[in-house]
Amino acid sequence: MTTGIDPDEVRRHLESALLVDTVRITRPTGTAPLDPDTGLVGAVPVEAVYEGAGAVLSGHGQVTAEGIVGRQWLDDTVSWYRLLTPLGAALPARYDRVEVVAAHSGSPATVGRIWQVLDPSEASTVELVRVTRLDEITPP
Repeated sequence: MTTGIDPDEVRRHLESALLVDTVRITRPTGTAPLDPDTGLVGAVPVEAVYEGAGAVLSGHGQVTAEGIVGRQWLDDTVSWYRLLTPLGAALPARYDRVEVVAAHSGSPATVGRIWQVLDPSEASTVELVRVTRLDEITPP
């Protein structure tokens, strides 16, 4: 007799072992204002979409995560980064911005970096965490 995996158990394990950082997702809502006195362009207005548990994994981080979980559960991707959030988190949309607010995982290398959502979140009939492909925005 073969026993299947318990998706709820795997989901809880992934959330407690990997989604330990705090991530913020914001959505641009307009055009950056021009300051007529200085001639400088201000920040693009944004609305908060989600702030809470999550992780940003690079290609190397995905391999590391598979070692923690004990099996491969993410396929190769054309993008180098993926955002992982709980299934209850708000859905990111294309062009939303993602940043790591606090890195509880022990590595602050992601704090202060900004990513842009490439595509709507991946979907499947069995979901364990929400997976969203990202591209890093390189500052000027």
